Formats: sequence, C-alpha cells, structure tokens
Amino acid sequence: MGLKNSQDRVENFMERNEMEGSVEFRIMDLMAEVGEVAGDATKSAEYGLKREELDVKEDEIGDVLFSLFAVCNSLGIDAGEALDTALEKYERRIGEKGDAGSR
Repeated sequence: MGLKNSQDRVENFMERNEMEGSVEFRIMDLMAEVGEVAGDATKSAEYGLKREELDVKEDEIGDVLFSLFAVCNSLGIDAGEALDTALEKYERRIGEKGDAGSR
C-alpha cells in the first residue's frame, strides 16, 4: 500500500469520525506521539545501556504515522512527494560531501 493510499485512509477516517483540528494541534499531536516512541525506547533500553532490550510497539509507530499523515493533510502536502524530495536532498548531500547530514 502506497503513502498516498495511507494518507487518504487517514483523511477519510478523520472525516468519518469528525476529528477536526487546527494544523497547530496536529503538529503538537505529532510531537507528542514521537515523544511516546522516544520515551518507550529510552525506558526499555535503559537510556541505551541495554540496547538489546529496546522495545517500541508497532501501534506506537502507527500513531506517529497517523499523526504525520494528518499534518500532511492539514497542510495540503502529499506525503509521498515530500519523501521523494527528502530522498533527492539526501542523495545530493551524499554526492556533494559524502554524507547525508545537514552539516
């Protein structure tokens, strides 16, 4: 299933369930969901001391994706096109300086 299909599914779900919200709210929700993933990872791996015990639940990653697609929908951004743009940027950086980082 492609990103566009997933993004459309989130939009349809939100419309069906009358889940209205401002783009600012959507962004704060996304950050909260990412924070939950980070918290679970940090706690389960004991701040990196026990990496082999890292535990991040699939549904938590799903929450992040749901929130990200909701942000994309609120901003009128196609998630697949945004990903393509990012990959092109990273390829260009690697070609120019041998590293995908921004510094």
